[in-house]
Amino acid sequence: MIQELLKAATEIAKIGGHHTLKYFQKDFEIISKADDSPVTIADKETEQIIRAEIQKRYPDHGIIGEEFGKTNPVSNIQWILDPIDGTKSFIHGVPFYTTLIGIMIDNEPQVGIIYAPALEELCAAAIGHGATFNGEPCSVRETKKLEDATFLVTEIDRFREMDQQELFLELLTETKIHRTWGDAYGHMMVAIGRADLMYDPELNIWDAAALLPVVKEAGGIFSDIKGQQTIHSGNGYSTNKTLFPQVQKIIEKHI
Repeated sequence: MIQELLKAATEIAKIGGHHTLKYFQKDFEIISKADDSPVTIADKETEQIIRAEIQKRYPDHGIIGEEFGKTNPVSNIQWILDPIDGTKSFIHGVPFYTTLIGIMIDNEPQVGIIYAPALEELCAAAIGHGATFNGEPCSVRETKKLEDATFLVTEIDRFREMDQQELFLELLTETKIHRTWGDAYGHMMVAIGRADLMYDPELNIWDAAALLPVVKEAGGIFSDIKGQQTIHSGNGYSTNKTLFPQVQKIIEKHI
């Protein structure tokens, strides 16, 4: 069952992600949501395409999507969708955006797909079945000290908004390199061994659902700021198992 869902989710993510390329680096209307975050016709059409594909294959399953909410919420299997994670990158023609699909079974994340269609990079995982990057096994880097680590975030301003400036500054000081290759692409970079720490002070469930299975099955840890491996806390970071206690110790000083 789980391997069937992994295969289906991979196929459906590619179908949706390929549709985003119809608009990528093209002119299109940008709309501001109530929270002032941007949304485009590409976000909406892509989610509709993914939803239709899921409902065709699994009509009894539930869906939670960023753009169109919940369908069949009583099902024990829920597909969690973010058609374009990193919309700000997308609208600026930057290829570090992703199409995300997570699958929860009995409220636990079991399958995750992170697909960067403009780069044709795909990371896929199912709990107990390992993680792959473009079809080959992948794993986190074995960096042992924060002083040697590459630290990624999405937006520095988000730390100010969440009153976590001091936390950000200490992580910045303690790590070797800092870049803002963020959103889900940053978490994928940890899972495939290109970076060591990706921290998001604010995450929705559709941002996080794909991340936990991918990072965990790549040998790392996706955790909230309390050290819990969950997608339900509204925040999260990805790192390897050696760096995890070092990062958590710093977080606990400031949170």
